[in-house]
Amino acid sequence: MINLSSVARLGLFATASAIALGGLSTAAQAGGFYLQEQSVKAAGRAFSGEVSDQGAESLWWNPAAIAGATHNSAYIGASAILPRAHVRDNGTLIVRPGQAPASVGGNPDAKNPIDNGVLPSGAVGYRLNDQFALGLALTSPFSFSTNYDANSWARYTADKTKLRTIDIQPSIAFAPSPMIGIGAAINVEHSSATLSNALPNLSPLLADGQQQLKGKGWDVGYSVGVQLHPSSIIDLGLSYKSSIKHTLDGNVVISGLLGPLAGQNATIGTKATFRTPWQLIAGGRIKASDRLTLNGQVARIGWNKFDAIRLGSPINAALPENYRNTWSVAGGLDYAVTPKWTMRSGIQWDQTPTRNGQRDARVPDSDRINFAIGTSYKITDSITIDGAADYIHFRDATVDKTTAAYAGTAVQTPILVNGRITGSSAIVLALGGRISF
Repeated sequence: MINLSSVARLGLFATASAIALGGLSTAAQAGGFYLQEQSVKAAGRAFSGEVSDQGAESLWWNPAAIAGATHNSAYIGASAILPRAHVRDNGTLIVRPGQAPASVGGNPDAKNPIDNGVLPSGAVGYRLNDQFALGLALTSPFSFSTNYDANSWARYTADKTKLRTIDIQPSIAFAPSPMIGIGAAINVEHSSATLSNALPNLSPLLADGQQQLKGKGWDVGYSVGVQLHPSSIIDLGLSYKSSIKHTLDGNVVISGLLGPLAGQNATIGTKATFRTPWQLIAGGRIKASDRLTLNGQVARIGWNKFDAIRLGSPINAALPENYRNTWSVAGGLDYAVTPKWTMRSGIQWDQTPTRNGQRDARVPDSDRINFAIGTSYKITDSITIDGAADYIHFRDATVDKTTAAYAGTAVQTPILVNGRITGSSAIVLALGGRISF
């Protein structure tokens, strides 16, 4: 005999776990679920010189970027992100209780499940005196939307996902000498999510049920950094951004379950907590000539913080994720064609934190290479326009994380996922402006 109470509780665990994971799926232009498009100038050189560059547009990477500033500065920009991919079924099976494994069915080719989007960013630096400056950066580092069709083969592990974050980073910078800049910042982040996927009924003749989570919350982290300017031709930078513990407070809604599972249909309040990764970033810029500046940057990203999704009452459980720490390496250049016109370019290699054997359709992520070009033009001595275009190529990768609906109960229903991500790429087009005053 089926214990409906037990099924309901464990079903909720599976529901909230799958939904919470969906809130962290990739946005296709940086490793894992991180968006790095926080400066148009940075995008034009593949994010190769930001930790060691100066100006309000570099505040996200290093709060010391305005230390010793000789003037006030402000930046605003937007990036149009246009991802493309196929997430294909290679024979995914569903094993309903007492039945032989069967094809999961549905459309076997999910085309372009990650939505196009526009990512805004902005920052301002205010000079107090020769040594102190205040800064404020507004970014959206973890925002995206994915949309699988209702009849997709991936519907039991991924359906519709929408995550939005707003990061408010007030900072202070201090230059004890012209050669040294130090900065510190608080990162206040608001996150909101609407996430859903299908639930299988016990009979393949019945339509699927549905689950949805809506949640939001405020959370806090910090950033610190230092810049060194040992000569007029060398700039060095080092910064650290902390992991942030996020808590989504909201409701799980389960509907459409029939027969013995009907008792799970409900609206229940719950919380899901997870950690974003820390970042340790180092880089330098060398003025090779009056016109040419060479940039290099390396980042170690602490994705091991995303080790599990922890679920509060009434579930009180944790779902292991086992993300790995990753490296990101970039090189680029800025070339002053004229005193008013600058061209730039760069290339970046970025690892995925997802692992083979543990990747699902909610996180269609893989290693990538980013090729970038950009330009800046000074309209006046105080106003500059920036533009950039990036092409990001992703390696093909497996989608192969086995899951189970109603895990640990008499109606446990494994989903033996067997898929592949192919033809993945993204184009990023960015436009912005800077002003000094």
